[in-house]
Amino acid sequence: MATDPSVPKNAKAFDKITDFNKLPAANKRGFIQLNHGYPNSLQYVVNASFMASLFADYMKAQGVPGWYCNHNYFSISVLKAFATSQMDYIMCKNPMNMSYIVGYGNKFPRHVHHRGASIPNDDKHYSCIEGWKWRDTPNRNPNNIVGAMVGGPNGFDQFYDLRNNNSYTEPTLAGNAGLVAALISLTSTSTIGSGFDTDHTIFNQTRQYRPQNLPPP
Repeated sequence: MATDPSVPKNAKAFDKITDFNKLPAANKRGFIQLNHGYPNSLQYVVNASFMASLFADYMKAQGVPGWYCNHNYFSISVLKAFATSQMDYIMCKNPMNMSYIVGYGNKFPRHVHHRGASIPNDDKHYSCIEGWKWRDTPNRNPNNIVGAMVGGPNGFDQFYDLRNNNSYTEPTLAGNAGLVAALISLTSTSTIGSGFDTDHTIFNQTRQYRPQNLPPP
C-alpha cells in the first residue's frame, strides 16, 4: 500500500475518511481526532499510537534524539508520551471514566456488537437474521469478549453502549491489531523511549534517517 497508491484506492480503504486532506486535531481531553468525528474513532488512534512509538524507537536506533518543527524542538520522548496518552484515554482516563477494552477495569462496554458475544451458548445454530433478536435486546451480552476494543466515542467524548449501533460498540480487526501493536510497543521495564526492539534488529535494513541539522543532545 505504501509503494503502490492504487492499492488502497482500488480497495476503497479510505472511503470513510471523506476529508482526508484535513489535518487532524485533538479535542480538549487530548484525544486525537484522526477521522474527524466519524465512527470507529479508536481504530485510527491505536494505529497512530503504534506508529508514533515505532518511529521513536527508529530514531533512537539511528542516534537521533529528536527533531525540529520550524523553530520548535521535540525530543523522541514526545512521541512516546503522545502514544501513552492515547492509550491511557482508551483504558479509562476519559470523560466517560470507562475502559473501551472489554474486561479491563470495572466499567467497560457490555453491549458489544459481536455475534459470539451477544448470542447465548445453548448448543443451537442461529442464522444471521435469527440473531437479530439478541442484537436488538437491551440486555447485556451473555458472553464478554474479553480484551476486545470497541469502536469508541464520538468527537465529543460521548459513548453509547448500544449493540445495534456498531459505530460505538463494534470491535474491528484493524482496531484490535493496532491495539496489540501499540501496547507491545509501549511495554517496557526500562526508561521511556526504550521501546520493544531494544537491540534495534528490525531497523537493520531500513534507510537511515538523519536530519540536516542535528538537534541538541
